Amino acid sequence: MKPTVRADEVVVCVKKRTYEPGDIIALYFNNRILLRRVIAVGGESFNIDEAGNVFINEEYLDEPYLSEKDRGETDIELPFEVQEDNYFVMGDHRSGTLDSRSIAVGTITKDQIAGKVLFSLWPLKTARSLG
Repeated sequence: MKPTVRADEVVVCVKKRTYEPGDIIALYFNNRILLRRVIAVGGESFNIDEAGNVFINEEYLDEPYLSEKDRGETDIELPFEVQEDNYFVMGDHRSGTLDSRSIAVGTITKDQIAGKVLFSLWPLKTARSLG
């Protein structure tokens, strides 16, 4: 999730009933916990162009948290319709992140979510709110 969250940071997350686009979540994948950002929710349409611009329901998604845009590895058919009760997630480092753009991960269900990331606590000098 760099540049937003670095690998050496310790974060706090809390389980919620629902998650919204823009939320950073911790999710379970292949016996690991990954941090990803919710991009689209059930019932929404996701698309990404060659330049890495994301569109939700055909509207451009402003992503000021990205340091650079990249289409990355995308092996799903676009535009992609997110099923009800599912979440389309992406990492903030788009060129090298395994996320919902890959059929290996696909969309995420609530059962796979550990919680919404609220704070980075460590290292102390960079402690801050993330949610």
